[in-house]
Amino acid sequence: MAKIISGMTMSLDGYIQDENGSVDKLYTDFGELHDAPSFQKMIEDTGAVVMGRHTYEMADPLTWVNETYEFQVPLFILTHTVPPSEKIPKGNENLSVNFVTDGVASAVSAAKKAAGEKMIQIIGGPNTIQQCI
Repeated sequence: MAKIISGMTMSLDGYIQDENGSVDKLYTDFGELHDAPSFQKMIEDTGAVVMGRHTYEMADPLTWVNETYEFQVPLFILTHTVPPSEKIPKGNENLSVNFVTDGVASAVSAAKKAAGEKMIQIIGGPNTIQQCI
């Protein structure tokens, strides 16, 4: 069965995100983090992602063509409403974008099926992580 993993970056003074939900101040060295062997191993071991809608939109998903997004796996986006089709990346043979409108349990269940024996990453803000717990 797939393991579900979630992590969050927080500054020592408790900063998680700004008033707009941006985490840019916490990831000024994302290029270095992305190239770290431990981060590459995490990407390799991930079979599916459950993501909050706000995080999905912050990531500018329409730029994910040609395998630019690190997690080339099925993504399950938690949302109340599905965005218009022109705002959804087409994906490829590895990456698919699936919007889940019927709750976190449904998203996690679908991610477990998609991940097989690989890990499921929870990517999102505090609210998304709390819902998954």
